[in-house]
Amino acid sequence: MSASTTPSSRPAVTEREAREVAEAAREQHWRKPSFAKELFLGRFRLDLIHPHPLPADEAAQRGEEFLAKLRDFVETKVDAALIERDARIPDEVIDGLKELGAFGMKIDTKYGGLGLTQVYYNKALSLAGSACPAIGVLLSAHQSIGVPQPLKLFGTQEQKERFLPRCARTDISAFLLTEPDVGSDPARLATTAVPDGDDYVLDGVKLWTTNGVVADLLVVMARVPKSEGHKGGITAFVVETNSPGVTVENRNAFMGLRGIENGVTRFHQVRVPAANRVGEEGQGLKIALTTLNTGRLSLPASCVAAGKWCLKIAREWSAAREQWGKPVAHHEAVGSKISFIAATTFALEAVTDLASQMADEDRNDIRIEGALAKLYASEMAWTMADELVQIRGGRGFETAESLRARGERGVPAEQLLRDLRINRIFEGSTEIMHLLIAREAVDAHLSVAGDLIDPEKSLGDKARAGANAGVFYAKWLPKLVAGPGRLPTSYGEFKHEVDLSGHLRYVERTARKLARSTFYGMSRWQGRMESKQGFLGRIVDIGAELFAMSASCVRAELLRGRGDHGREAYQLADVFCRQSRIRIEELFNRLWTNTDDLDRKVVKGVLSGTYEWLERGIVDPSGEGPWIADATPGPSRKENVHRPIR
Repeated sequence: MSASTTPSSRPAVTEREAREVAEAAREQHWRKPSFAKELFLGRFRLDLIHPHPLPADEAAQRGEEFLAKLRDFVETKVDAALIERDARIPDEVIDGLKELGAFGMKIDTKYGGLGLTQVYYNKALSLAGSACPAIGVLLSAHQSIGVPQPLKLFGTQEQKERFLPRCARTDISAFLLTEPDVGSDPARLATTAVPDGDDYVLDGVKLWTTNGVVADLLVVMARVPKSEGHKGGITAFVVETNSPGVTVENRNAFMGLRGIENGVTRFHQVRVPAANRVGEEGQGLKIALTTLNTGRLSLPASCVAAGKWCLKIAREWSAAREQWGKPVAHHEAVGSKISFIAATTFALEAVTDLASQMADEDRNDIRIEGALAKLYASEMAWTMADELVQIRGGRGFETAESLRARGERGVPAEQLLRDLRINRIFEGSTEIMHLLIAREAVDAHLSVAGDLIDPEKSLGDKARAGANAGVFYAKWLPKLVAGPGRLPTSYGEFKHEVDLSGHLRYVERTARKLARSTFYGMSRWQGRMESKQGFLGRIVDIGAELFAMSASCVRAELLRGRGDHGREAYQLADVFCRQSRIRIEELFNRLWTNTDDLDRKVVKGVLSGTYEWLERGIVDPSGEGPWIADATPGPSRKENVHRPIR
């Protein structure tokens, strides 16, 4: 097919075809143990996370030295209020970060990077993001999902030598997957990469390209048509942004993270050398998902920073502000919010550090742990920020600039709320994360009983699946009846002045209950299970709470053993676990007592116009225009707003 051939229109994809594409992209096998996977199967493998893994001394020293330099830089060179006001990170700040090596934190030293571990990379993102969240996003989008990480995992030696030194010091990278009409359903990807000699020719439009406005290098996902000599499929490419035919058509603006350089990028007849293809044709989605296994951990890192700042402001403000003769912190209604912020911040740091260290050690498969960390941290951080705004009252709703203008401390609480909101959408929305994690959590069931609940399988296939399932469940179900969680002496090493052993026994018992509930759901709904998104979401949320409880207890014991605020850590872990147990019991109740069926009926009515009368009495201030912008391939008709920083 020649380069002049008009790209095909967006592929028509059935629901089953979309699932098959997603299934083909996921890692099919479990070659290493997974704490979270075992948890969903009712097996509490504390031995996989305790004693808490730790970084090597040399890695820790290198990481601490960089954190000291980064702290000095963000304290003296970053004006967060200016970035918020101008909606742009100054070029000199970005240049300073380059000189510091911050763009090469995860890149190996042999390519000019700093070679930091995941643990210290996340600590650096927390530190930078606390100074200005937009800076944290800039660094994370470049290294967590941009060019460095896919090349580290899938690139050739020649690609690493060509691109990684640039990414470590001079070039900014971005990751381009989403399209105006394609989000979490990549089977409908419309951007094409047509083979033409030793090149591929790219055509299409990409949306929400974080860093895309200033990027020098792009990782682009495009569909290669199947043809003679070409397997085809969604494929990853490294693209130079200054290539002819690449146009950044718009710099997008958002309710929060106003300093990020996020845009719309159009490709028209862009020639990309075959040497720039990452991996094989058709491996693009697998590369994206594998990259995100650890890439998602950057979001929990930013959430940890948010929690720490919420705690600091809540402590200082609630001690200074008096109501009815005493500081507001001493009023129970406010004090309970402060306790929630403190305990949850401890838990989020425990989850993030544990998952990061597990990623560094590479002894475990952390695809579920990383996804749980992202899901849980993004939801809990948003709640903490909302509680901080409530604690601050009217001042929480007021902007920092307005507070300063009238003589008070400029506390950007409302900005934090706006900045954090996207984390529940970035890199997989909460709803998509529920489905992704649920799919991995029930993998063992589907591997033995998948054909049994597949309506398109033959009776013979179902018979064989039934026999296999019978063998599996005959061995598995009896193990869910009893375990160490019923023995009062279990996990005694966690019993000190504050006793955490009871919480770990609860985790063990509840993991078995969770596994039984999953089995009951599969037995009840069989092939319809995948449509029960409310049920699956609650199953995943229970697992997330159990993971956070486990991580909190293990971290508390680590700190106690090191003599590092161990008593206080035990207190925080205890409070968090008690709060978590209340949430877990509510989620279990909602597994079977909910309005899911009624909700579906109401939704049908809403979409059919049955309740349209309820919308009367308002005016709609929305502007005119289509719901989704036209993304027809072709030459750009807009000014190129690409702004490389040199």
